[in-house]
Amino acid sequence: MRKSNFTFLNSSIILVLVTCLSFVPQDPGVKDIFDEDFYIGAALGSFTVRNNDAAVRMVLEQHFNSISPENLLKWQSVHPRLGEYNFKDADAFVEMGEKLNSFIVGHTLVWHNQTPKWVYQGEDGSPLEMTELLSRMEDHIEQVMGRYKGRIQGWDVVNEAFTDDGKYRNSEWFSAAGVDFIKRAFQKASEVDPSAELYYNDYNMWKPAKVDASIAMAKEMRDEGIKIDGIGMQGHYGLTSPSLDQIELSINKIYEAGFTVMITEFDIDVLPNPSNRQGADIDDNFGYDAAFDPYKEGLPDEIKEKLAARYREIFQLFHLHREKISRVTFWGIRDQDSWLNNWPIRGRTAYPLLFDKNYQVKEYIFEQLKGINS
Repeated sequence: MRKSNFTFLNSSIILVLVTCLSFVPQDPGVKDIFDEDFYIGAALGSFTVRNNDAAVRMVLEQHFNSISPENLLKWQSVHPRLGEYNFKDADAFVEMGEKLNSFIVGHTLVWHNQTPKWVYQGEDGSPLEMTELLSRMEDHIEQVMGRYKGRIQGWDVVNEAFTDDGKYRNSEWFSAAGVDFIKRAFQKASEVDPSAELYYNDYNMWKPAKVDASIAMAKEMRDEGIKIDGIGMQGHYGLTSPSLDQIELSINKIYEAGFTVMITEFDIDVLPNPSNRQGADIDDNFGYDAAFDPYKEGLPDEIKEKLAARYREIFQLFHLHREKISRVTFWGIRDQDSWLNNWPIRGRTAYPLLFDKNYQVKEYIFEQLKGINS
């Protein structure tokens, strides 16, 4: 009897403790700060998805309510060879998003980069004609998008089809099919999953010629009855460029044309750039030079202050235009995994994101964000 009472007493204490702990308020995350504004997303790489680390899950649960795949759904990852698909990592990504109850984004169905050369070629290596190439593209969309029908809520259908001067990029897609490759991609995507949101996505959308051309293309498709819901503005920014006025002008242009705005691939690069250019053209690369890698041992306080101030002013702008923006997605979670460690110079130490290498939030930035809605 005495043992039973002791067991009952301990069980009761444990139950009370667990109950009390369950009501301990969790510290607000970034998603909570902007809960009434827009989704806060994070791009996940294969390492993150495969490991399914508890620390990462905690960060995602607390701070993010949307996820995007960094490379997991690009053509070279899921469709490396003709007739061969590999969905292992993509499946894990979608399953993770469902467990987190996240708004899941698919990135990207059609792009000129990270697409195997065989896609554009016949058996003899010669370039495919328009009809054959578009058929191959449509089959890819059907297989990939169809697999996740009703599970992925929004898709970057076409990525980076324009140059900064507003001209169509002379990619293999455009060379073979002209603007029809974009139209056919959106048509097919809307057929495969009519409920999914469909986006066009590009970098340097703060440049007037580029955003104007993208909007004109989207309006032309809409006028032809082709579904396109939004335009993604990749947020690869620096400490001083682009200006807030440049970003704001493009947000307004897209919204006033009747399209939803997404801020995609957000990060802020604090490192010097050998060409002084902004953007995300992964074909622009330079050899290593220590002069362009000045913060290997950590950021000095002066740069931390500039980075925090830049985060605050940009997110204040996003908050101001919250009725026009549906999502802000960071291109990664922690600094260590950022693509900027290897672009445009491989092997540097970058600090563009909200979390350090140990998945700890950078309080000097987080405090600035918390003040925006207060």
